[in-house]
Amino acid sequence: MKVLVLAGGLSPERDVSLSSGCLIANALMECGYEVALTDVLDDVEPSDALFHTGMTAPYAYTIPEREPDLRALRQKHPGNALIGSGVLELCRLADVVFLGLHGGMGENGQLQATLDVHGIRYTGSSYEGCVLAMNKGLTKRLLNAEGIPTPRGVVITNGGIPANITYPCFVKPLCGGSSIGTSRADDEDALKKAISDARVYEQAVLVENMIHGREFSVGILDRRVLPPIEIIPRQGFYDYAGKYQAGLIREICPADLTAAQTSRAMELAQRIFNTLSLRDYARIDFILDDVSGDFVCLEANTLPGMTPTSLLPQEARAVGIEYREVCRRIVELALSR
Repeated sequence: MKVLVLAGGLSPERDVSLSSGCLIANALMECGYEVALTDVLDDVEPSDALFHTGMTAPYAYTIPEREPDLRALRQKHPGNALIGSGVLELCRLADVVFLGLHGGMGENGQLQATLDVHGIRYTGSSYEGCVLAMNKGLTKRLLNAEGIPTPRGVVITNGGIPANITYPCFVKPLCGGSSIGTSRADDEDALKKAISDARVYEQAVLVENMIHGREFSVGILDRRVLPPIEIIPRQGFYDYAGKYQAGLIREICPADLTAAQTSRAMELAQRIFNTLSLRDYARIDFILDDVSGDFVCLEANTLPGMTPTSLLPQEARAVGIEYREVCRRIVELALSR
């Protein structure tokens, strides 16, 4: 059984993806699959010889402290192509493609739609679910329509600052992830700077009311809602460095919640998963609001981080599902379609 792991890509989250992709590939080889790993941007010569059942030097990648330089990456890969030469042909040699990408075309539905057109089987949510979950404005509209708590926010595509902004607030690229380009603003001057910083990555930005409270995440794997995990930054908020550099975040799983709170978080995660038409696996992020006492959804991740210490694998381990088994189940779910 051949599995191709796709990672990297032209995305601010490419380093996270390359780390996840290496560990996914290693785990799948341990499961007995024939595995190949490639950066979706790279040109490749498609060949069955690229698939391995075991390696003396397993794949490895260390996430740098800073997000990637996309301008330099574009210069290295000139032109408009987001998929390297030979990559789709290599996909066709595999029985299934494991999407280890994060952000960009790997999570906004573009790659999923491309693979659908070429009849290539892949892991995770369809292009429809990816579109709905990646665009934070669309997500917010759907959650509001379903009565699911989410912070009040406004999408700014151009022009000035709306008059009804409440401080403090957070500013995010509309379709970003891993907190890249995200910053807090406590007044109008800080808001202007935050919008400018976010627009380095995307013209459209989301300005969202800050919710004070504890932060949690709830994963779903193979129709099973996993126990919530609490995320406790040692300082500031859960930013890019905190997510991927050791020692900056404390994580507790299962989270220290009452039975009623745990049930509520898991129920909301399942509703959000269904509302956004997701499949196979995903991770839903929440704040437990100090004021309302309810969980408020920040976003849904269709391709969450997949290192063994990432949030969803930690939650799976809490119920006895080890990392290698998480990866195997995701492959088997795709193969069952």
